[in-house]
Amino acid sequence: MIWLDTLVQGVLLGGLYALFAAGLSLVFGIMRLVNLAHGDLIVLAAYVILGICSATGMNPFIAATLALPVMFVFGWLLQTHLFNRVLGEDILPPLLVTFGLSVVTQNLLLEFFSADSRKLAMGAVEAQSVTLGPFTLGLIPLATLGSAFAVIFALNQLFYRTALGRAFRATSDDRVTVQLMGIYPQKVFAIATGIALMVATLAALYLGARANFDPTIGPARLLYAFEAVIIGGLGSLWGTLAGGLVIGVAQAFGAAINPEWQILAGHLAFVAVLLVRPRGLFPRAND
Repeated sequence: MIWLDTLVQGVLLGGLYALFAAGLSLVFGIMRLVNLAHGDLIVLAAYVILGICSATGMNPFIAATLALPVMFVFGWLLQTHLFNRVLGEDILPPLLVTFGLSVVTQNLLLEFFSADSRKLAMGAVEAQSVTLGPFTLGLIPLATLGSAFAVIFALNQLFYRTALGRAFRATSDDRVTVQLMGIYPQKVFAIATGIALMVATLAALYLGARANFDPTIGPARLLYAFEAVIIGGLGSLWGTLAGGLVIGVAQAFGAAINPEWQILAGHLAFVAVLLVRPRGLFPRAND
C-alpha cells in the first residue's frame, strides 16, 4: 500500500512537470525553437501573480486570470521583437538569444525582488484534501494534475480542430509555402509564444502554491520541462504529459527509497527511456 501511495503522489507531482513542459513542447513543435529561458519565464509569471496579489489583495487564482493576458502580450512582444529576428536554419542564434534572455530575466528578478524565497498564499485550500479509498490527496496537487490534463486537451483541440491550429501545423511543415496562402509565419509564431506563456502562467500558479520560489530556480524547471518533452517525443503534447508523469513517478519512488535520490531518480528515468526509445515514447510521425 505504501508503494501504491507513492505511485499516486508521483502522478500528482508529474502533473506539475507536465505543465512546465506543455508550453515548451508547443513552441518547439511549431517553430523548432528550444527556449532556454522557459524556466525563467515560468518564474517571472509567478512573480507577476505575486505582484498582483500584493497590490490588490486578490486570491492567487484570481490574480492568475489577470496575469494570463499580461503574459500573452509579453510572449507576443518577445517573439515579434526578439525571437523572430534570429529564427532560421541555424539553431545557434536562437539558443544564444534565449540563453541571454534567461540570464537577463534572472538578474532583473534578483534586482527587483531580491534572492529571498516567496510563496503564493492560497489560504485554507492549501491544507484541504479529499479521501479517495485508501488515499488522502491534497486539493492543490489534484487541481494541478487536472489542469495539466485540461491544458493538454485544450492545446490538442486547438492544434487539430481550429483554423489557427491548421496555421500552426502548416507553418511548422513549410514556412515558405504557407506565405503563398496568405499566412504570415511571424504572426503565427507570436501567437504560439503568447499561448505558451499563458500555459507557463498556469504552471507558475501551481509552482508558487506548492513550494517556495526565488529568481534562481528557473534552470531547474527548464530541465524538468525539457526532459518531459524528450521522454514524450518532440512535438507530442500527450507525450509531454506522459513524460511529466514518468519524471514525477520516478522522483517519488526515488524519494521513498532515499530522500537524497529524488532528483537523481528523475534523471535516471530520463536516461533509461532514451536508451530504450531514443525518439521518445510517442514521437510524431513526421519526426
